[in-house]
Amino acid sequence: MAKKNKKAASASEGPDRRVDNATTPAPTAPLADSSAPQKGNKSHPVAQPSSSPLVICRNKHWKYISSFHGPWLQLPLEVLETIANANYYMPLPRPVDPAVFYDLLKIRHLVDDATDLAVRAANGVTSASMSNSLASGGAPHHMQALGLGLMNGAGMKLSPERRFRLREQATQKLSRAYHIDEIASSVATMQSTSTLENVAGLVLQRAPDNPDANYVHFFHEKIPSRQLAECTELSALDPVISQRHNDCEPLRTRAIVRMFKNDFEGAAQDLTRALGEYRLHHSALHRPSPENMQLEKRQARRRETPSLDERDQPKSTEVQLLFQRAGCYLTLACGHVEGSFPKPTTVQNDQSGKNNQNSSPTLSLVEISAAEKEPTKRELENRKAVRMYAKRALRDYMEYLKNLHYSPNLPIEMSDEFTRQVNQASHRRRYQSQGRNSSQDSSGLNGGNSTHRVYSLHELFSATPPADLPAYPSTDIVTASAAGSVETVMEFVTYHPLLTDVLHSLLLCHALIQTSAKEHQRHAYMVARLARLADGYPIFQASRSPARADWIEVLRRAENWVELTASWESLCAPAPLLTAMSPGGNLSAATASANALAITGGPSTTETEEQRKDRLRHQAIIEALEDERVNDESSFKAAILARQRRAEAEHANAPLANSNGNSNAANSPSLSSQKRWAVDDGREYPILTERAEAVARWVREAPAGSGVGGGRRKKKPAAAKRPPSAPTSNNSNESFEPTEVD
Repeated sequence: MAKKNKKAASASEGPDRRVDNATTPAPTAPLADSSAPQKGNKSHPVAQPSSSPLVICRNKHWKYISSFHGPWLQLPLEVLETIANANYYMPLPRPVDPAVFYDLLKIRHLVDDATDLAVRAANGVTSASMSNSLASGGAPHHMQALGLGLMNGAGMKLSPERRFRLREQATQKLSRAYHIDEIASSVATMQSTSTLENVAGLVLQRAPDNPDANYVHFFHEKIPSRQLAECTELSALDPVISQRHNDCEPLRTRAIVRMFKNDFEGAAQDLTRALGEYRLHHSALHRPSPENMQLEKRQARRRETPSLDERDQPKSTEVQLLFQRAGCYLTLACGHVEGSFPKPTTVQNDQSGKNNQNSSPTLSLVEISAAEKEPTKRELENRKAVRMYAKRALRDYMEYLKNLHYSPNLPIEMSDEFTRQVNQASHRRRYQSQGRNSSQDSSGLNGGNSTHRVYSLHELFSATPPADLPAYPSTDIVTASAAGSVETVMEFVTYHPLLTDVLHSLLLCHALIQTSAKEHQRHAYMVARLARLADGYPIFQASRSPARADWIEVLRRAENWVELTASWESLCAPAPLLTAMSPGGNLSAATASANALAITGGPSTTETEEQRKDRLRHQAIIEALEDERVNDESSFKAAILARQRRAEAEHANAPLANSNGNSNAANSPSLSSQKRWAVDDGREYPILTERAEAVARWVREAPAGSGVGGGRRKKKPAAAKRPPSAPTSNNSNESFEPTEVD
């Protein structure tokens, strides 16, 4: 009997038994009692659970997961699909990037289907039996999967082979979801039943070479919290990459793991290879220019928003790869900053032998000669690397921005129309029920009478930006809003969950490239203009941006060398919500927006106080796990506490924001700011990251001359012909134009 039990325990661990034993603390691992110790475990200290007691799935460590939280996780699929199609058929600039929107829709379909299959396999009964149980008031699927609701014995039992096939199908769907977007899929699976965490491991017990199961199990394997680098082997993804060498997505995943291991050069190589594979096999989808040509034709004859075929839906894979590679290059640039400066030379003065037995040795700086002040070859190479990698990062960020659009004078009726469609979809009413309003607004929507201008975001940061943009910063916007004047047009930008981080990373790149102070100031004001407009309504909620926190710290440590006229928090304050008058004379956008937010964005009205606190704590833990500033247990606890306090403060202010009436709620800063990143998030625990420290030091100390001089320093006398009031760059021939970067 002992041999039989030992054999069963060995089989229950599956093919990844060695990895589970090596990475999971014994007291908290679910299979620890059934696994025998192995030789490789001797290097792991027994006291490991005390430092990292939490054991969670690997995908919970992924960065930027907080950027993908929002109502899209709870909205009914038919409502989400209706809004996605309405968003796609809106004139440019669309409210949300359609590639991301359709990816989220597909991920929801796949994860929901996988959940249904996994729960059926876990319960071991047919789908008809489960449906009858639910119809008769039985426990929901996820309750049954957790063992909290049992079937009453009715229905046909599934054979082991059938249960395996169901799990195999669920794994295939999960693998496809992770291929589409691993960050969004990680968020979706976290919100789903825990049955999904084990489904791939059960498939691997019978099919250890299944590429889908191996890929999904990589994300769902349990490891100690905040120890992804130590508990993850790159070789785990090699079988998936070798079996499906045309897929770029496993390369993207391996690159992200390399980043956790601080192998940024290897990550950049994997991402470059993934981009090549994607562009080779998806050349027709590389630039969806025919989409815009067909859009106007469809709008001219549409009265509804028909579903877009999946093969025609835009995809965000290339944008994901560009974003990740740009982050690698930016980190590499910051990593070479320290080697760009001479190390301070110190000498030790030992006074212990002089009548003072208690005096400690002191350190004093040695006088550096003029010859020693010249940069060494190593320092020059590091300075060159800083500039090279920063330019590469800027190139990828500019490519990212080509996919998003901005309008300085979008008619408010267009934004109002999208808000009405969202509100109607939330109430599950047909769009055609508003036939009178649709006919009245058709000319504006179809572009017949609309002359609003549209720019790609990368054009705003070019060497010659558009000249017809509204002045910013300007008090006119605040004054007009306060006076209650009715606006007819508004600034508008397409939202992407990573847009805020990209915009601020752009400024960090310019700091490393050492763009002139005047040019850098222009880019900073442009970033502030767009950041204050970024709004993930109706599917994304606000999230913290690591690049924004770093940029604020760089501004502080470099003493605002670009001479901004106000604090960054003030410049990025959310723009007021402008509204259009409906045919009945009401502020329809304000009312519809408030109603839609209450339906799609807020928690359930039946939520208890204890449930609300549990939900906020869970969300705080998830956000803290992907925070770059958190590097130990104390900062992890401080980050959770800071986020809980921020959420409690927002909850306390929410009734005040919703009790001001429709017109005041529309223009209330508190209503807008709840949908954006809280700027006081970092005040309750240390916010300085290595990246911010490196960029700030580069701005302060980068030497003039050698083609890499800082924008803060004056030029040599040879360039003294410039007007005194104009900020000077280090070298007139070194001015950086993003369009010329290779």
